[in-house]
Amino acid sequence: MARIQPGYRIEDLSLPSIDGRVYSAEEALGKRYLLSFFRFAACPFCNLRVHNLVSQFDEFGDNFTVIAIFDAGIEELIKTGGRHNAPFAILADEDNRYYRQFAVERSFLGVLKGFATRMPQLLYAVFGKGFVPLHIGGHVATMPLNALVDEQGVVQYVHYGRDEGDHIPIDAVQRFALTGQVPFE
Repeated sequence: MARIQPGYRIEDLSLPSIDGRVYSAEEALGKRYLLSFFRFAACPFCNLRVHNLVSQFDEFGDNFTVIAIFDAGIEELIKTGGRHNAPFAILADEDNRYYRQFAVERSFLGVLKGFATRMPQLLYAVFGKGFVPLHIGGHVATMPLNALVDEQGVVQYVHYGRDEGDHIPIDAVQRFALTGQVPFE
């Protein structure tokens, strides 16, 4: 599948959530949101990113949410994702249906690059925050995908990560949340 581009409409996205229900992206219509695809449930980089989003969520305003999707089964994701007490949806895509639909990429070179260039971040995630990857379910080489989506469910900006810690910066997410401006406009 080809990479998604700005203008792509998010439709028919429905997955199990760690809160025990099936979440649909239709629930986010009327709000801007960050759609973020992550690696396996215990990924230290991924859990540090979710932690940072939770920590700064109040700064995004009332017209914004996050949809976080993991390459994991729901039981595994509940064990790791539940500790965040996230005010947004954390979803499991065990069959990779949406990973394929959104052309989420895999790269072993990206994994090596992330370990080489983000070692302080990795050490902080594991030893500072306790995000220890005791079980690796899902694909190790999955790279992140972040999409900023408007109130009508249309992608305004998309970022395909080049390593496992490569995401849209939090300040750019906040700017989009508050103003609708996409990064690098």
